[in-house]
Amino acid sequence: MPSNTKRVKGVSIYRPIIYGSIATPVNPEKKPANMPVDHTHQWTISVKGVNDADITYFIKKVQFKLHADTYANPTRTIETPPFEVTESGWGEFEIGIKLFFHPESNEKPVTLFHYLKLHPYNGDEAELELARTQRRPVLSYLYDEVVFNEPTESMYEILTTKGTARIPARGRTNTEPFVEETEQIELDRLSQGLKTVQEQIKIAKARLVEKERQVVEMKQALEK
Repeated sequence: MPSNTKRVKGVSIYRPIIYGSIATPVNPEKKPANMPVDHTHQWTISVKGVNDADITYFIKKVQFKLHADTYANPTRTIETPPFEVTESGWGEFEIGIKLFFHPESNEKPVTLFHYLKLHPYNGDEAELELARTQRRPVLSYLYDEVVFNEPTESMYEILTTKGTARIPARGRTNTEPFVEETEQIELDRLSQGLKTVQEQIKIAKARLVEKERQVVEMKQALEK
């Protein structure tokens, strides 16, 4: 019988997760009657598998720690999927996320942190204004991996018989298929981010040239 204390040496098994939030501006004309008058957004913080894959076989429960001064019950423990909390509010703040694993793992909880975003920040002023006007949802999700280094025999059996196992002999290699896919996603994001930065630099330079032109015109006017 697999042991809950004896560990499988030289093996690391990891599972990908997605955590983060989606926030939607509230239409003042359709605001729920029970929502506080100063709340401007409804949001959901969650932990889930990639492409909504099952994560309950290794995560037992998830605890979300909200802003203590804003919410009467700031510590929310979710023991069944979906592991998420939906609330409303007006401000952005950091949310603590604690992952608890099944007893067979004999692992301590892992704590993550996510900064709740309510407003769009990427794009030029026109794009941001359009996003606000149209009340577009603001998505802020991060990819991470839960790594079980030398898991217990019991957890090893669970991880290798449920879900999609990725088990390198001694540590992960850069040629592992899932890693390549994830790296490409990150490269695409970096490429888009670089493009956005370059566009912002171009706009800033144009504004600087215009300001310099205005300064020259003002000097010329004063010299007359």
